[in-house]
Amino acid sequence: MEERSLSPYAAKSRNSKGREREEKQCSVRPVYQRDRDRILHCKSFRRLKNKTQVFLNPQEDHYRTRLSHTLEVSQNARTIAKALRLNEDLVEAIALGHDLGHTPFGHAGEQVLDEFLMVENVHFRHNEQSVRLVEKIENNGKGLNLTWEVRDGIRGHDMKADPPATLEAKIVRLSDKISYVNADIDDAVRGKVLETEDLPEEYTKVLGTTFRQRLNTLVVDIIEQSRDKNDICMSAPVQDALLGLRNFLFENVYRNSEAKAEETKAKEMVAWLCEYYLQHTEKMPKLFQNWIEQGNSKRRVVADYVAGMTDNYAIMRYQEYTIPRGWKV
Repeated sequence: MEERSLSPYAAKSRNSKGREREEKQCSVRPVYQRDRDRILHCKSFRRLKNKTQVFLNPQEDHYRTRLSHTLEVSQNARTIAKALRLNEDLVEAIALGHDLGHTPFGHAGEQVLDEFLMVENVHFRHNEQSVRLVEKIENNGKGLNLTWEVRDGIRGHDMKADPPATLEAKIVRLSDKISYVNADIDDAVRGKVLETEDLPEEYTKVLGTTFRQRLNTLVVDIIEQSRDKNDICMSAPVQDALLGLRNFLFENVYRNSEAKAEETKAKEMVAWLCEYYLQHTEKMPKLFQNWIEQGNSKRRVVADYVAGMTDNYAIMRYQEYTIPRGWKV
């Protein structure tokens, strides 16, 4: 079916570079569909529902979390892939797995863990941590044994990383940006950090003034600019407007003192937890204790454990260790 229906530029399942551990092929599902299913059913994916997207530990129902962001990326990426006759299974697997390695409290937690590991001259990057999760941590330390193409796409979704190898992964790389820029505007307006009228007119003239208009403009532009090409691209005006809105969000939302007022507390809490587990490794699950006993860096293992926490779980553990409980018999 893939040979008959997909573009010559698509990543075909039969041409995959395969898995680190060879497995018998499924009689029903191609390899990328199996990868998608493994990610969907793993614990790290379920934890995304309680991890910060932009607004820390939101108390209202309609703000995005890492999970809703991930699903939006997957939807946008599949729309583009379908129009270009690329491999939707591969696109969806990469999209669903791209943010598995995000820490509690979003990029605030990521900064703390980066500083924590820099003592050993190691950087913490959420895209690399996502790969580490599916290769080493998930499935009780056995990993998910995903195909090379899915792992390459997960690693390459971040703009700071080397470009990924497949067009499907390049779609996810762009879909991530168009998803979070539009969703973060929507959440910022909901949170009264911005008004829709605050958006620079030079960008809304190109992309549109509503969430739906902007998203449609961006998705359609990628499809039109990439059709029948061995590349995924955008037109210069649309790309410039997207980058302009992203920069606007950095200045007015991501670094906004009101929107990020609790970030300092979150960083202090994540840093405290890291130092606590460094001194009390017996408090971590047995899997992580075993890795330390096997000679792995204690600091690296602690970072793996703390990075996997949800916002709520990190708060609960911090309270358990620092706030005295009333005495009762």
